[in-house]
Amino acid sequence: MVQIAEINPKKTFTDFLRSRFKGLIEPIGAFLNKLGILPNTMTLIGLAGQIGAAVLLAFGYIQWGGLALLLMAPMDALDGTMARLRGKPSRFGGFLDSVVDRFAELALFAGLLVHFVRLEQWLLVVITYLAAAGAVMVSYSRARGESLGFNVKVGLLTRVERYIVIIACFILNIPQVAVWILAVLTNVTAIQRIMAVHKQAAEQNDLLI
Repeated sequence: MVQIAEINPKKTFTDFLRSRFKGLIEPIGAFLNKLGILPNTMTLIGLAGQIGAAVLLAFGYIQWGGLALLLMAPMDALDGTMARLRGKPSRFGGFLDSVVDRFAELALFAGLLVHFVRLEQWLLVVITYLAAAGAVMVSYSRARGESLGFNVKVGLLTRVERYIVIIACFILNIPQVAVWILAVLTNVTAIQRIMAVHKQAAEQNDLLI
C-alpha cells in the first residue's frame, strides 16, 4: 500500500499518478505512435468516448456510463505521452487537449442534467448545475492565474480527483452523491485557487490598494 508520505508534497496528485503509471502508459503510447495515430486524434477519440458516456447517463444507464468513463480514462494521459515520445509536443496540442477536456466534462454534466430532468428531480438538477459551474471555475481560475504568472496548482478537487469521484459513484449507481460532492468541493477548490493567487500577489506587492 502506498503511504501518503511517499508523495512529494510539491507535486499534484495528477503528477503522482503520471509518474506511478509511466511504465504502463509509455509503451502503449509508443505502440500507437508506431501505428501512425496522432496525439490530437487520441484527444478527439477520448472526447467521442466521453460524449458516448454522457448519452448513456442521459438515458439512465449510470453504471454503464461509469464503466465507459473508466475505459476512456487512459486516453487522458495517452495524447500527451504520445506527443512527448514523438519529441515534438505542440502548443496547439496542449490547447486542444485543455479545450476538449472542458467540452468532455460539460458533456457529462449535461447527460446528468437530462437524467435528473427526466426523473423530475429538480433539486439535483440545480446541484448538477452548481457542480458544472464549479468544475469550470476550477479550470478557469488556474488558466487565468497561470497566464498572469502565478502558481495555481492547488485545491482539493482537481480534474483527476473529480473523475475518480464521478467514476466511483457512477459504477456504484449513486450519481446524486457525485453531484453533491462535486457541487461543494469544486467551488471550494475554486475559492482555494483565488486565495492562492491573492497570497502570491500580496507577496509580490501586486494588489490594488
